[in-house]
This record gives sequence, C-alpha cells and structure tokens, in this order.
Amino acid sequence: MESCEVRGNGCAGLRPRLTPLPETVNSTSDAFETMSLNDTPPGNRPPTERTIHARYLRKHHPTGWRKVLRGIRYRAEYVGFLMVRGLLGFLGLERASAFSGRVWRGIAPLTRRHKRALDNLRLAYPEKSEAERESIARAMWENLGRVLAEGLLVDRILADPERVRLITPETAGIIAGSDGRAVIVSMHYGNWELTAAPAARYGFQVAGVYQRILNPLIDKAVVGMRGPVYPGGLYGKGTGAATRMMEWVRTGHVAGVLADQRHARGIPVPFFGRPAPTNTFPALLARHLGVPLIAGRTLRDDGVRFRVETVEIPVPVTEDRDADIAQATAAIHATFEAWIRERPSHWMWAHRRWG
Repeated sequence: MESCEVRGNGCAGLRPRLTPLPETVNSTSDAFETMSLNDTPPGNRPPTERTIHARYLRKHHPTGWRKVLRGIRYRAEYVGFLMVRGLLGFLGLERASAFSGRVWRGIAPLTRRHKRALDNLRLAYPEKSEAERESIARAMWENLGRVLAEGLLVDRILADPERVRLITPETAGIIAGSDGRAVIVSMHYGNWELTAAPAARYGFQVAGVYQRILNPLIDKAVVGMRGPVYPGGLYGKGTGAATRMMEWVRTGHVAGVLADQRHARGIPVPFFGRPAPTNTFPALLARHLGVPLIAGRTLRDDGVRFRVETVEIPVPVTEDRDADIAQATAAIHATFEAWIRERPSHWMWAHRRWG
C-alpha cells in the first residue's frame, strides 16, 4: 500500500483538491511558488516552469542515444534484480530474510538516512540516551533489510497461511457489514506489505496505491509479485489513483493506503508531540462513502512470521466535513503513535516526517 493524493474529476467537490506537478519537481516548484523573480539577481534566478518541465522530460522521456542507453541500463538493472532474487531464493525464506537484515544493519548506518533517523528519534524520544536511539535505528535497518528480502519472496510467505495471521478477526465482520467496502490505512511498520494479506482469505478484494519504480521491467515484476496481496490491482501515483480507488470502494471493495509519510499539502496533526503534515485521503474517502476506516499494522514475531492487528477508527459525520476529516486523520495518527511506541524499531524512522 502506498499513500495517495486526491486527484482527478472523479473527486470533484471533495476538498482538499490537489494537482501537483510530477513528483520529481514538486519540491522545486513549491520552493519557488511564492518567490518573485524581481527579488532575485539575474544570475541567481530560479528556473522557469518550462525549464523544469524540460529537465523532467529529458530525464524520464529521453530521445535518440539517451533512449538507447537508458534501455541498456534498464536491462542490466533487471538482470541484477533477477540475480539477487535468485540468490535469496536459493538461501531459502528464513535464511534470506536474516541475511538481508544483517547486511542492512551493517551498511545502512553509514548512509545519510541514518542521521535523519537518529534526528527523528531524538525528536520523538528526547528522554532516551544516544545509545538507546542508536540501538533502535540499527534494529530498524535490520527490519527493513528483512522486508526487502521478504518482498522478493512474498509468494513463499503467502503459500503458508500460518506465516501471516489476523489476530483481530472481528474486522472481517465489520467489513462484511459494510457490503465488503472499507478503507484500510497502515504505515511503514513491521512488514507493511503483508497488512492486507489476510483480507483475501475472507473473500475481500483489496486494491492499493504504490510508488512506481522507474525501471519498467523491475516495476512490472514487483507488481506481479504483489498481485496476490492486492487482487484489485496496484495503481501508480500520478495516474488518477485516488479517483480509481474511490470507484473501487464504491463498487463494493477495499482500498489499502499507507498514510504515515509527510504530505506537503496535507493538514498538520499531532504526532509524537509535534505537528506533522499529513495525508487526509483515507479519512476523506471513508467519510465520503460512509464505509469503515480501519487502521492496521503487521507485527513481526520470530523470523518470517507475522501477526496482523487492526482497529476501527471512528469517523465523525457532522455539518463540518473538514473538521470531521481532520478529527479522523488525527485519530489515525494517535493510533500509529501508540503502536510505534510499543515497538519503535518496527517503524521506518528515516522518513522526513516532520519536514
């Protein structure tokens, strides 16, 4: 599941209405949005929207020899992807997960993202010592390394129903009582790719949103591997995903959304004692369609075994729709925070969550 922005004509009349530029230029565009060119010396003026768009096209839609080189690079990357998957498959599920976790635990702390993770931990846990925060961050990297390997071998996980257990089966009754319609909102916690896995056992069809991989060969392979978890399909960001998700739920199905990342055009909600810009789409979708809003997390037990826990989030319905959405969004993140505090190493602290 991935977070999603409200876009497209299918969401007409719903606020907030967001129509960002391609993600690769969002930050540049936002930085220059309120800047006057007349305030900047000619040599230091920011690029125009036309220049930014031209750079985007050159990078993502090359022509001539650049297109040929990109094709060669994509194929080489795909071969490397298949080799890594083959190696992990040879090791077996448990050993591959443990091996990848150890590699990430050793290498990731050498990157810039480790500093960001420690900075975020310092904000969230000022009472902890540096050694405690370092321990949490390293355990986080190990979990992420495991998630990478498990994602490449997800078919083996799904082949054994005992590896992913739903410990709150009453959720199935809640969804069934809404004619199979619901919004499941989760976060980058444990192995988040498996949060929607139990739904298919109860006959529910889940669709999700994901960040497309630039290499189309790898992207197609990864989407194919995730297919059994998301029988309703995975919609790439920037392709009218929100409109399609809304229609999917409207017709009697379940939407899966990750909503724990920073959302520049979202609303500020309390998160670890600080306002965090947050995506309102899950709450908006649930309130607009009158369906249950369910928060979920995947807890890692020993090795490659998981428990999926869910809780229904109340969605108020008053005359102030925006206030209702804000309240439900804050409730989601209060639940997320409580879960993270239980197992802080399960969450991905390397996000730029507070800006």
